[in-house]
Amino acid sequence: MDVDSLYQEIILDHYRNPRGVGLLPEPHGESHQVNPTCGDEVTVTVTADADGLLHVGYEGQGCSISQASASVMSELVEGRPIAEIHRVEAAFLDLMRSKGSGTPDEEVLQDAVAFAGVSKYPARIKCALLPWMALRDAEVKAGIPVEGGSYE
Repeated sequence: MDVDSLYQEIILDHYRNPRGVGLLPEPHGESHQVNPTCGDEVTVTVTADADGLLHVGYEGQGCSISQASASVMSELVEGRPIAEIHRVEAAFLDLMRSKGSGTPDEEVLQDAVAFAGVSKYPARIKCALLPWMALRDAEVKAGIPVEGGSYE
C-alpha cells in the first residue's frame, strides 16, 4: 500500500467513523461556516476551561474531505492547551498552502497528514479548511486569543 492509499484510508475512516461529533451544551464560542461552492457546512463550538484547555464539538454535512477534516480537527484539539492548538492550526494551514510539496510534521498533525494530497487541489483545500476556519472563528467569539495566519 502506497502513502496516498494510506492517506485516503485515513480520510475515509474519519468520514465513516467521525470523532468528536456533537455540539457542546454551553459553548463560549460557536461558528457556522458554509462552503458556497459545494454546500459543505460545519458548526463548531468551543469552551475553554479554567486550566486553559480547549474543548470542541461539531456538527456538519458535506463531502468526505470536509467531514473527515472536522473529525481529525476535533481529535487533535480536544482537551489540549490552547498554545498547542495554535501550533496544530498553523501546521495544518501550512500543509494546505504547500500545494502538495510540503513535508507535514507527523508529530504535530498526526492523522491530519492525510490531507497532504488534498493540498494539490485548490477546490478541495476549501473543503479541508472549512472546520478549521470555524474553529478559529469560534475561538475568536469565545475571546480566546488566536495566533498564526489567516485562513483566507
